[in-house]
Amino acid sequence: MPFQEVYSSKESGSSAESYEKFSDAMKGVRFSGFFTVDGSDQPPSEETYEIHSVQKFGEDDLWIFTARIKYGKKDVTLPMPLPVKWVGEVPVITMQDLNIPGLGTFSAHVVIDGQKYAGTWSHGKVGGHLYGKISKIDPNK
Repeated sequence: MPFQEVYSSKESGSSAESYEKFSDAMKGVRFSGFFTVDGSDQPPSEETYEIHSVQKFGEDDLWIFTARIKYGKKDVTLPMPLPVKWVGEVPVITMQDLNIPGLGTFSAHVVIDGQKYAGTWSHGKVGGHLYGKISKIDPNK
């Protein structure tokens, strides 16, 4: 497979149609999967994120993700401004040293590939990998 360059939203030539498709695909979804901790002998731990909505913000790479995050004993729903880069037609959600109120400062780079996600994460000196499936949230549950 040839190397794909990473583009900002302005450079990618992505259209309003591509943005709308991404926004619709990320509305009312659950990321269910696992994360690892570098250097740990423990098996991967389960993780779940719920994305309520995603909206393009301005002309650059910024999107507003309204998401529910469960981390340890904390359970919060909040809007987060996150850059999305594009590798061809594949979105990559990026965050670098983002302070999430009540949770701490995180970095992550997550590739969205259809109904799957995978990437890396860090929180202070701890980090690892994450991966899983993306599915629509059943509103009746």
